[in-house]
This record gives sequence, structure tokens and C-alpha cells, in this order.
Amino acid sequence: MLKISNAVEIAEWEIEITQIRSQGPGGQNVNKVASAVHLRFDVPNSALPPFYKERLMALQDQRISKDGVVVIKAQSFRTLELNKEDALERLKELILEAIKVQKVRRATRPSKSARRKRMDKKTQKGRTKALRGKVQV
Repeated sequence: MLKISNAVEIAEWEIEITQIRSQGPGGQNVNKVASAVHLRFDVPNSALPPFYKERLMALQDQRISKDGVVVIKAQSFRTLELNKEDALERLKELILEAIKVQKVRRATRPSKSARRKRMDKKTQKGRTKALRGKVQV
């Protein structure tokens, strides 16, 4: 059971976790131990609320396929248990990131004094650069 919020939880049967071999150097154990994890979560067929599903499907994330399957590969740790926990935590973070409501941006204008200061700085900078020319005799 993966708890997303007080009201939303994901059941274990909805998350498919498979063991795979990790990439990279590993010495003698590299070809024997499958300590990396592939986590698959099917968003459209899950028990998540519709709002969560819509927001997840709208995300432009390479971990979410066109069919709505989230695939997370965890291989940071040397043990299978830690990689499972890492993958589940990353799934939780992805879902929480998707449901955040962005603040509406209100268009603002610079104040009159700010515009005047900007123009004064530009004029001063131009004068400084004009003095850098060749010396006139």
C-alpha cells in the first residue's frame, strides 16, 4: 500500500515490480544478482481519482508512455529492498508533482520610477562605452 495523501492510496496489486540486472561495473556479482527494479504503474486502469489521472496523463514526462503506463527504473542502491523503496518514493513524488496546482500569474507592469532608473542606467552605460573609442587629437 502506497499512501499518496490522507484520502488517496495505491494498492499493491496496481503496482508491478520486476527485478532486473543493474547496469555498470559490479565485479564478480554483476551477472548473478538482479538488484535493480522496474516499477510499472498503469494510470488509466488504476483506482486513482479522475483528477489525479487527468493531471498525470497531461504531464510531459519521459517516464509516462502514451498509453499512460509509468515506468520507473531504480538502480541507485546495491540491495533490492532499497531500490524498491526508491522506486515507490519516486512514483509518489511524480504523482504529487502532477497534482500541484500552479499559481495563476497576474500580469504586472514596472513602476514609473523603475522604468526611469532603467533608462538612466542605459544612458550612463552608453556614455561609458562612447569614452572607450579612439583618442581624438
